[in-house]
Amino acid sequence: MTSNTLATEGDINFSESRKQWYKLINAESIDLLEEDAEYFLHQALSTPCLDVVVACEGIYIIAQSGKRYVDFHGNSVHQIGYRNQYVIDKVKAQMDILPFSPRRYTNTAAIDFAKKLTSYFPENFNRVLFAPGGTSAVGMALKLARIITKKHKVVSWADSFHGASLDAIAVGGEEQFKRHMGKLTPETINAPQPTSYRNVYSDGSDLHYAEDLEELFKSDDQIGAFIAETIRNTDVQIPSRAYWKKVRELCTKYNVLLILDEIPIAFGRTGKMFAFEHYGIEPDIICLGKGLGAGIIPIAAIVTKDEYNIAEEVSLGHYTHEKSPLGCAAGLAMLEFIEQNNLLDKVVEDEAYLCKSFSAMAKRFPNIGDIRGLGLLWGIELVTDKNTKQKAVEEAEQVMYECLKNGLSFKVSKGNVLQLCPPLIITRDELHTALGILENALGKVFGN
Repeated sequence: MTSNTLATEGDINFSESRKQWYKLINAESIDLLEEDAEYFLHQALSTPCLDVVVACEGIYIIAQSGKRYVDFHGNSVHQIGYRNQYVIDKVKAQMDILPFSPRRYTNTAAIDFAKKLTSYFPENFNRVLFAPGGTSAVGMALKLARIITKKHKVVSWADSFHGASLDAIAVGGEEQFKRHMGKLTPETINAPQPTSYRNVYSDGSDLHYAEDLEELFKSDDQIGAFIAETIRNTDVQIPSRAYWKKVRELCTKYNVLLILDEIPIAFGRTGKMFAFEHYGIEPDIICLGKGLGAGIIPIAAIVTKDEYNIAEEVSLGHYTHEKSPLGCAAGLAMLEFIEQNNLLDKVVEDEAYLCKSFSAMAKRFPNIGDIRGLGLLWGIELVTDKNTKQKAVEEAEQVMYECLKNGLSFKVSKGNVLQLCPPLIITRDELHTALGILENALGKVFGN
């Protein structure tokens, strides 16, 4: 388990802190981690693994040793918690009747799910396609955009992420996915990402980023799509409302389709069912996934307008599990659970509590830089000096491992951003306990 490579997105896998972490893992788990390293292809961001998970429930993942971690990461699939019994019951019932539906046939689970999903959108937003994963949804959206606009170039934010397949990394901006890949399609132009904001109602001083987009759109009539996360998930970058309003206007003006990637942030994460609702705009195509299957069955989707139903002669997806009865049963149950438990209202209340809690932490710890968040999606920047804003990379890693030791799991992004996204079902007491673990870790690392 050694390498000279340090990951700067996600866990830092080969550092001294990681080596010290393994000393806390029991012998049986170490043996299993070694077996994992022996059989699986090694890749950045997920090799070697942190621990061995044997169970999950609610807000927790449970290790082979019996250690329980409150999961503030969850790969963004755990909006309604792990092993949600309501969803499991619905999936089990579907499994007893129709676990798989071959292509060329439909099924009531798929139709019911499509009806429910599109019911959250404007009336003309009534067309969907399902896929096994978010990367595939992005691929379908890109293909449909070409058919609609007859244009083949794409604009995306620099350092963005939209999946790991060749077409998805072509429109993404993260270099570690592109190494050794050679020439990629579709042809993509990366635009600067809007500066971080604490909330969508900022003063709009990021509008010049939209003006940069307009220069790109004006200079190349082959640009057919702009793809972006409405709010960037990994380090919680929140553009202003003014920015997105202007971008929507520009996309319409220059016949550029606006594709919003909400794969990690939809379904209540930001306090609304979809993040674009904060901005008073509509996309042309939206990509969904991750939490759509409630952390039980993988499923993703694109949703778009009726007027874009023009690809009858092209196979946009054509996936074996395209209309998965099990995935659709899980997705429908997930949406029902959010509604029945009023989770959107709860998340708005949690946001106010977290805002107050993080503000108090920032007063105690001068090494906390910017704090950004909506709902239950937060990014806490750690810096060595507030004036220079130099990244506290080693300290952020130390905080993460100190929290792991005490049962709180999250991800570090961009080297110094603690990305915190707990399940939406977390109770106030559980949230208070988790924040206590974080605050104690900050105190241990920074000495305050």
